[in-house]
Amino acid sequence: MDLAAARNHILAALARMNTAYGQTVFDEWAVLGLGGNRGVIAYAGPRPERFRREMPDDAAPLRAEAAGQPSGVGDIVFALEAGGTRYDAFMRVGEADYLVLNHTAKTMAEIRANPGWLKAQAVLFELGEKFRADPLAE
Repeated sequence: MDLAAARNHILAALARMNTAYGQTVFDEWAVLGLGGNRGVIAYAGPRPERFRREMPDDAAPLRAEAAGQPSGVGDIVFALEAGGTRYDAFMRVGEADYLVLNHTAKTMAEIRANPGWLKAQAVLFELGEKFRADPLAE
């Protein structure tokens, strides 16, 4: 899948998640490339001017959570206690590309406390299956 299609799938999934949840689940997302397209490939959120600069610190809890875990395209890792601007989740969307998701004011544990999370989570897993079937190509 190309970046435009990936972006459309992400936006549609986030909108569906918000509807199922009853409020915004993630107010920030980015596609990060670790392969040929290194760095931030796409971004949407409240801090575009700071996102790149703060990325190493914000990714630390997810890196620790993912260490040693195998991850295939479509797999999701959550950092339950990552607060503030630290990333709450990532999904592998391509060979060396990742979607990071964040709520800049809540932890993943707080998000999960809402009963709407179960329905929103199902939408997130459906998004993972789309990328598993058709990974983002650099």
